Amino acid sequence: MADSIKAQQASRQGKYLEDPHQTPSASPATTSVSHEDAPGRTLKTNIPARLDRLPWSRFHLLVVLALGITWVLDGLEVTIVGAIGPVLQNAQTLGLSATEIGGAASAYVSGAVIGALVFGWLTDRHGRRLIFYVTLAVYLAGVLATATSWDALSFAAFRAITGFGIGGEYAAINSAIDELIPARYRGRIDLIVNGSFWLGAAAGSGAALLLLDPTLLGPDTGWRLSFAIGGVLGFGILLMRRHVPESPRWLVTHGHARNAEATVADIETRVRRETGRELDRPQKFLEVHPRTSFGLGLIFRAMCGKYRNRSILALSLMIAQSFLFNAVYFSYGLVLNRFEQVEAHRTGLYLLLLCISNFMGPLLLGSLFDTLGRRKMITGTYAISGVLLIATALAFGFGALNAWTQTLAWMAIFFFASAAASSAYLTASEIFPLETRALAIAIFYALGTSVGATAPLLFGYLLEWDSRWPLAGGYLLAAALMLIAALVEAKLGIDAEMRSLEDIADPLSGTRPA
Repeated sequence: MADSIKAQQASRQGKYLEDPHQTPSASPATTSVSHEDAPGRTLKTNIPARLDRLPWSRFHLLVVLALGITWVLDGLEVTIVGAIGPVLQNAQTLGLSATEIGGAASAYVSGAVIGALVFGWLTDRHGRRLIFYVTLAVYLAGVLATATSWDALSFAAFRAITGFGIGGEYAAINSAIDELIPARYRGRIDLIVNGSFWLGAAAGSGAALLLLDPTLLGPDTGWRLSFAIGGVLGFGILLMRRHVPESPRWLVTHGHARNAEATVADIETRVRRETGRELDRPQKFLEVHPRTSFGLGLIFRAMCGKYRNRSILALSLMIAQSFLFNAVYFSYGLVLNRFEQVEAHRTGLYLLLLCISNFMGPLLLGSLFDTLGRRKMITGTYAISGVLLIATALAFGFGALNAWTQTLAWMAIFFFASAAASSAYLTASEIFPLETRALAIAIFYALGTSVGATAPLLFGYLLEWDSRWPLAGGYLLAAALMLIAALVEAKLGIDAEMRSLEDIADPLSGTRPA
């Protein structure tokens, strides 16, 4: 009797509970207490537990590739933008000033902010699968249009459209990946997926060495071709995504329990076939009250009320990493060209080395976020990045670095900072209720990136001074933000490693509608 009362109390709170009636021979299928597809009715489901207990399989790899490969393409063209900065100042191309280049970068980031908010809300309302098709189409349209730019205004406008699509991708894709990947792998997979941006960035840096070489292509041809190629490659992603199902977690909380059951059963069949293993029988059930939609009022009350400290945490992490990466990557080609006399078409070589370091950080450190834990690793990576950045800023200001030593210093910084940045997206995506996950990612990405969007303009302005110390001051500001984020994580961080998403944050559907 006591066990039954305890189970009912846990159920009313929307938390996982051990099913008191579960036996070793019980079916793992979802059990509905009433009409399973009727919004607002009580539904007891073990779908989250069934997804979290799955072994790693080819299905999960396909999900990661089909969704995460967008970051590769995004990294490719964003890095090319950084590399082509000096080329775009050429009178034979668009003849842009450093300030106009910084303005175009800010237009891209501003578009991403708006796209994240719009598509984040749509993702939570209409599902992950529909929106990650739409966002990719918008993104590819922007990339291809950028190749046709004819002046500063058109270049900035097309960059804004590209950003609009990629902002939506961050919300839709991170939500889908978190809800399909088993809990014990979620941390490292999230870091590697977000870190795969730098694989594309490395490819972009290498491509820049060829496409921006004036002896191979005309100055106004290479940079246009680089965007066109990236856009064409992106169409292949649309075909890959047809194999990725809708999130069963989203389906079951939005009144589509039958579809959720069918989707999970299909995933389980695929995993059994691919691994040749029988699956453990899930023991945990969750009681929810499905709704077709969740009002913004309910969502914001949760984020600003019960989860207020988590909101502060996510915002701090997002702001710090966004400012740092926007400050450096949209200006580094200009810095090398102006202060180290590196030829414009050779800046891609230095950016290539930075990209390799950025990818190796999440790849090599990712598993530690699941074993040592989120709080220790996020605090450590932010703090180490900040300390190394202070040393690099001072050395740059005193003129103690050349092109190669400066690049080596940034490689050390970004090895840790890239893992830190990826963990910011991981944090925002897993510490809020399922029903607001995409919008939460979007809001904190938008707020953090809005601050980060000031960095390209600021550093474009600082570059006009033709002095090292104004730039060094900008780097010190970025270091201060990273150290503040480390302190916030140490104080407010959530130990989310190895835990189900529903254990980390109670679903909003766990509460019966008033």
